[in-house]
Amino acid sequence: MTKKLLPTTVVGSYPKPRWLNHLVREYTEGKISEKIMERAYRDSIKAVVKEHELAGIDILWDGEMRREEMTSYFAEHIDGFKVYGEVRVWGNNYYKKPAIVDELRYGDELTIQDYKFLREITENRIKVPITGPYTIVDWSFNEFYKSKEDAVYALANVINKELKGLVRAGAEYIQIDDPAIPTHPDEIEIARNSIEIATRGVDAYLGIHICYGDYSKIYPQVLEFPVDQLDFELANKNFKDIEIFKEYEFTKDIGFGCVDVHTKRVEPVDEIKENIKKAFDLVEPERVYVDPDCGLKLLPSEIAFMKLKNMCLAAKELRNEL
Repeated sequence: MTKKLLPTTVVGSYPKPRWLNHLVREYTEGKISEKIMERAYRDSIKAVVKEHELAGIDILWDGEMRREEMTSYFAEHIDGFKVYGEVRVWGNNYYKKPAIVDELRYGDELTIQDYKFLREITENRIKVPITGPYTIVDWSFNEFYKSKEDAVYALANVINKELKGLVRAGAEYIQIDDPAIPTHPDEIEIARNSIEIATRGVDAYLGIHICYGDYSKIYPQVLEFPVDQLDFELANKNFKDIEIFKEYEFTKDIGFGCVDVHTKRVEPVDEIKENIKKAFDLVEPERVYVDPDCGLKLLPSEIAFMKLKNMCLAAKELRNEL
């Protein structure tokens, strides 16, 4: 897949408009029709795409306007899951916890129609993020399979069907989100096998996004994962993890988290340029993808936009200097 030097991209989520959240509540309460809700989703996606294009993002996604949460959203569309009530994750943030109650089977398409719609409304390159089988199982109750490993592999086979469908639809770049992997380093072989199953026969550029964990517990083993790119959150920890990656040759492309999504401070362009340059200590510039640490959905929309805009300006200036 051809690409420009230092392509800019997003990890996935983007702030949702207040009017969309309002309509989702009304739809849940049965006050508006599915047709109106679908139009609302499409309008919000168009707005996100336009903002990303104006910011200068090279490789887009739809801001995950349809997704409330990265685990329960997929569980709601995969046969064999039941979604229970909300549990507190941290602070005052909650999510609906799924449970595996039957054999996991491929039912509804998960992201294919989202990709097709995005392809209709933008000429930019597209990246499709999908939560990995290890993380979905790790963040769910297992009430059916004999072991967590069995559940992970069963779900990986389901995800494999979706990824093959995405490629048939034209997708060239797929990102697997697996933040749970560093929390169980003793299970890294299960996680690796799950990615191998999920991506088997999938002819696309493949990345895996891993954030907010202790990377020293999974590196260099994660280099063995059958993906083209490893994408890490780095700015939030002031790039200290780069020293971990220097201990062994970094043999993948890198998705380089260069702006912090956990602060409302908008990093200046010159600062982001210096952040991106740190990636060159690991790999040559041709193997660097520039992105935020993670999804931007928890930030005010104007802050999220300015972070992306400055990130894109920094990458553009660096391209001209290299």
